[in-house]
Amino acid sequence: MKTRLLLLLTAVSASAIIAAAQTTQRLTATRANEYGLIYSLPVTDIDITVETAHTRRTPGEFHNYARRHLAIDDAIREPSTAVEVRSVTINTRGTADPASKWLVQFKSGSTPFMLLTPEGIPLTVNSETAAETTDTDIPEAQPVQPSILETEIARQAMTQDMIRSSSISKRAELAAARIFELRDMRSEILSGQSDNPPADGQAMKLVLDNLAGQEKALTAMFAGTEQTWTTTRTISLRPDSLGVDNEIIARISPFDGVLDADNLAGAPLTVSVTVTGRGSLPVNEKGEIKRFPKGGLAYQIPGTAIVTVSYQGHEVASKEVSLAQLGVTFGLDPGLFTDKKAPSQLRFDPATGAILLLGPAL
Repeated sequence: MKTRLLLLLTAVSASAIIAAAQTTQRLTATRANEYGLIYSLPVTDIDITVETAHTRRTPGEFHNYARRHLAIDDAIREPSTAVEVRSVTINTRGTADPASKWLVQFKSGSTPFMLLTPEGIPLTVNSETAAETTDTDIPEAQPVQPSILETEIARQAMTQDMIRSSSISKRAELAAARIFELRDMRSEILSGQSDNPPADGQAMKLVLDNLAGQEKALTAMFAGTEQTWTTTRTISLRPDSLGVDNEIIARISPFDGVLDADNLAGAPLTVSVTVTGRGSLPVNEKGEIKRFPKGGLAYQIPGTAIVTVSYQGHEVASKEVSLAQLGVTFGLDPGLFTDKKAPSQLRFDPATGAILLLGPAL
């Protein structure tokens, strides 16, 4: 039931983790290192990325006159914000386990090599090609855009009389009159009855777009504006071998989005990690557990679990994952990688330390 809640990351930080994972280091067994290479097997962390959609509704200056002048019945009358969970993405990644550092001893005179992550987690042996990631893509945050009333077109729409007037009622009347004037101007251009028609099709488009923009801005002064944007936050946890039972990992505020787990201003986002299988040591034809090869190359045989994320009593994401901490460690004979006639290559899963491919080196 115990976990370590590791990090609450912004999307930028999560991207930095992915970028770091793409950097590798190469170690070659030589006389200088006595043909021994040191590496660390990983412990598996679970990254849960929460994408939230935010909506801000703002009344227009003339909302009290929306029905009178423009017959708008649903004008925004009170400012409000709303947040909803749009998506939840579950991924895993490996972190070097300081308690699982290994030395593989190769035959003298051979030159096998390993590719490792910057943390020292093995990616390959005798191969320049690491395994492709199977992570689910993380959505990109979409920033808030200026409302129509915060743009240059809104300033163009304001007439001198509207700016000079100190009466909100008079300004609303003038704004409504300007809206109908803009509609008439657009109708005249489209029907060819304008006294100063645009010179060509491109000019006509520019004029019509400007008129439509001014009308939209003035209408927003009555109807109000609505702005939307999205944010992403990544919560990382490291379950132990017992799994996790409905643990609160964050909270969702209707005003501020994702909050820390101990901030009671939001509704809880919970995670459960249910163990579905545990790794076991291989056995021989007699059913006896095999011995770890002398100087062998250690790898992990992970277990499996179902990760379930819930919010407001509903499951919002679920995924079966492999976890190193639910498994056991075994080893391969290092002679597999120094055979002069048919050396082998190996690809690891850096999230679990498991073998993904073992076959002839190319």
